[in-house]
Amino acid sequence: MTAFPDMQVSVDDVRLQDEGAVYHWTLTGTNNGPGGTGRAVRISGYEVWQIGASGLIANSRGHFDGDDYRHQLGL
Repeated sequence: MTAFPDMQVSVDDVRLQDEGAVYHWTLTGTNNGPGGTGRAVRISGYEVWQIGASGLIANSRGHFDGDDYRHQLGL
């Protein structure tokens, strides 16, 4: 998070499924942190959440287009 001091993550959608949920998000920010490129990024992705017995997220698997992310950073 220090890489993107102006980071904003918006909730695009949350859908319940079987024993969990899928959380779709969009992240925007400028890579101005330590060693940053100074470039702005906008990426979307989703997390597959497994909900535990306590009703809290027990496991989260994140997905996004890593190639697009690196391209936006100029890497």
